[in-house]
Amino acid sequence: MALRACGLIIYRRLQPGCLSSKVGNNIEYLLLQTSYGTHHWTPPKGHVDPGEDDLETALRETQEEAGLDSRQITLVEGFKKELQYAVRGKPKTVIYWLAEIKDHNTEIKLSDEHQDFRWLNLEEACKLAQYKDMQAVLRDAQQFLSLEA
Repeated sequence: MALRACGLIIYRRLQPGCLSSKVGNNIEYLLLQTSYGTHHWTPPKGHVDPGEDDLETALRETQEEAGLDSRQITLVEGFKKELQYAVRGKPKTVIYWLAEIKDHNTEIKLSDEHQDFRWLNLEEACKLAQYKDMQAVLRDAQQFLSLEA
């Protein structure tokens, strides 16, 4: 049985309403540092529970891991990325949607699964994310947002 997980790439604009010529300069992404394993950095995500659809999972995991509920974020239409890789020899699929936090001062409340969080620009986020496919998703999100501007 293939593993399946879903999550949200959460971003915030540092100057709401201000569209600079370089849109990426005012966007930061939320990454959480796990408190287990290699303490890697990742957007909020987790495994799909029985009876849950993928987006419900992404929203639930974001609430559990970062303390953000669906009223505090806005899902961005038209962005959905699927990653496929092996974990301990088993295939895993991870699906990410993109969501903007409504108030960039909203408090992040970590669960026991994570020990730290950071808001990072694209380059900083890619450095911490380490995995090439996660870096590619972050770059795709940035590109998508620059086209929206």
